Amino acid sequence: MHAKTTRRRPTSHPRTAAALAAASLSTVLLLVSCTPEPTSVSLPAPESFAEGLDAPWSIAFHDDVALVSERDSARVLEIAESGETREVAVIDGVAPGGEGGLLGLAVHDGELFTYFTAQNGNRVERREIRGEAGDLSLGEPTTVIDRIPSAGNHNGGRIAFGPDGMLYVTTGDAGDRDSAQDLDALAGKILRLTPEGDVPADNPFEGSPVYSFGHRNPQGIAWDADGAMYASEFGQDTWDELNVIDAGGNYGWPEVEGIAGDPDYIDPVQQWSPDDASPSGIAVTGSDIVIANLRGERLRTVPLDDLTASTEQYVGEFGRLRDVVIGAGGTFWFLTNNTDGRGNPSDGDDRIIRLGLD
Repeated sequence: MHAKTTRRRPTSHPRTAAALAAASLSTVLLLVSCTPEPTSVSLPAPESFAEGLDAPWSIAFHDDVALVSERDSARVLEIAESGETREVAVIDGVAPGGEGGLLGLAVHDGELFTYFTAQNGNRVERREIRGEAGDLSLGEPTTVIDRIPSAGNHNGGRIAFGPDGMLYVTTGDAGDRDSAQDLDALAGKILRLTPEGDVPADNPFEGSPVYSFGHRNPQGIAWDADGAMYASEFGQDTWDELNVIDAGGNYGWPEVEGIAGDPDYIDPVQQWSPDDASPSGIAVTGSDIVIANLRGERLRTVPLDDLTASTEQYVGEFGRLRDVVIGAGGTFWFLTNNTDGRGNPSDGDDRIIRLGLD
């Protein structure tokens, strides 16, 4: 195992433009859930913005252009202002199966980063984004990290750039429970890398990409305006989790699931029954964490000033929800996931639902 160094708390970062733009939208979301018949606030109706997607998994923005991954087709789609879709590329080497396939997307400095399941494990690649809106294409791939253990389930797959400019990658335990506690294994972790795939010198374990460990299947990561990092995680049969992520932190799997009160592990700040949750993508507004839930078929809002509280929106209205992001101008997008083999698709599924401000 790598020798453990001192854990580092997240450092403070300036309030991001996305968080500022979304602060008032967070208020709207709370009003949706708490005020059945508002009289002083005009609430916009959710808009079915793009339809006919095939097992979509992730949304990322290149400037103001939304890019969406499809898990099984391995397609990256560009979403036009009209809601029409256009195929940008089919990612070579994707080997879909079970929960594996083309999963997370992230955009950084004009490049698209993709997390996907290949024949020899999960991997992250980066490609230059070329062209203009309506005519985007991708350059040749460069591997960022590969040979992350894969399986029919528990593949993790969310990738995002933190306020420190580093790439964070969630990995599942790929069915090997004990690997989550093994610092020499890439499974059951949140990894931290430079955009080129190098190990940052200030990572908590010398020479290792591991940032935190003891995870079963983390599915969402996001940061607040002060740089604190949050992650959603699928439990097994008892508790799904929302965690605050510390550098070098051990989150307990498979020794514990949910809140255990064991000083050897970091407890989640909230836990939910999988029937009500299966939390996937998350976004942070100016005042709240918003979580897309698959089996629970709802958006859950957790206020940053009370991480033990939550409200729910759209319960059962749109089916399974895979991802949630903040778009240009403070618009709020969430991605349904009813065509992945576990949902009950309705006409138009899968789709992007968009909520904006009047």
